[in-house]
Amino acid sequence: MKIGILSYHFPPEPAFIPGSLAEELAARGHEVRVLTGFPDYPGGHVYRGWRQRWRHQTRSERLTVRRVPRYAGGDGSTRARMASWLSFAGSVALTGPRYFHDIDALYVLQLPATTFATAGLLRMLGRVPTVLHVQDVWAEEDPARGVDAQRWSGRIGATMRRIYQEADGIAVSAPSMHGLAVDGGADPRRVQVVLNWTDERIFQPTEPSRAARQLIRRDDRCVVMHAGTIGVRQGLETAVRAAAALDDRMDLVLLGSGAEERRVRGLAADLRAENVRFVERRSPLDMPDLYAAADYQLVMLRDLPELHGTVPGKLQAALSCASPVVASAGGDTVELVERARAGLSCPPEDWAALADRFWLASTIPPPARVDMGRRGREAYLREMSLRAGVDRVEQLIYQVAGKARGVASPVTGRQSPT
Repeated sequence: MKIGILSYHFPPEPAFIPGSLAEELAARGHEVRVLTGFPDYPGGHVYRGWRQRWRHQTRSERLTVRRVPRYAGGDGSTRARMASWLSFAGSVALTGPRYFHDIDALYVLQLPATTFATAGLLRMLGRVPTVLHVQDVWAEEDPARGVDAQRWSGRIGATMRRIYQEADGIAVSAPSMHGLAVDGGADPRRVQVVLNWTDERIFQPTEPSRAARQLIRRDDRCVVMHAGTIGVRQGLETAVRAAAALDDRMDLVLLGSGAEERRVRGLAADLRAENVRFVERRSPLDMPDLYAAADYQLVMLRDLPELHGTVPGKLQAALSCASPVVASAGGDTVELVERARAGLSCPPEDWAALADRFWLASTIPPPARVDMGRRGREAYLREMSLRAGVDRVEQLIYQVAGKARGVASPVTGRQSPT
């Protein structure tokens, strides 16, 4: 088949879902065309060595990637985000119809940033069978953020509802997101759960190096590590308060950076939590080694309705590395950890409950921790792996393309629906 992929982000950005999907579909014999922007995530500025221009295209045997310009503001404000999203939509409108003119199906990695581009492209392409892979359900902006934010929030919500209704198939990246997509206008018969995978070329079980141990550990005490964004959604103040209550029992290592880092550092200093340590962001290539040096990986999400249907990517990475998990979250994240028996869990934003989980984690003997990690990896391979995810996406593409042609799509196998 000829498959188009529309994605706001794409490698070399940390966007392994569209990147690995494109490579795997091409390896399975499909002709794949990707339309994306120039890399600027997470800093908001185009990567060094790249220059935005038209007609930037790379091609391998069955995979073509075309990049189009978009505004790269970098300040994170509502106006800057909207300028980026709208400029991307304009560039897609200029290039997409010709680039995708003869594809059999379109796959969209659906983020709020892609919303306007998706709506415009679907309108210009006509009835191209389309699969949305929904990664994030748009949350209403806080009214306190101002008139601009509220106005754009309404426009994005209305546009997302329209494309949910127009899509032939919808994949959601967490079970609870099924209901949120239906509430947003999707036909429930067209919605399937396709859990995200991680970059399996990087995230594999390993033994910790001496350097990783020296960085992560100070002694033989239990180490719980949070690796990734220190942002509003994570609510890491809860983790700092929980760790401070167990100052002589365990260490909490926060590896990464983000908008809330200063606030979280300040809380740790105010509480005199000497067992809370901060480590600068590291390359993804270093992470399996650092995971192995810790005893548990911490997965945190705040208690917000839109996050109950979110499974953060660090969970798949930890499970793929056979690292046991401590999860302080609601909804799907905790359910996946508990079902796999891959670690410990507690409700979100409850520092006392999390302190209890930290204490229990420290008492579990190493062989039992290894068993947790093994069960987590088995669950990852069974439910969340690259192969399992691409199988489901490919089958969904076959289904929507087959319906458009009036041909029954194959239930199994990878042959063309024709």
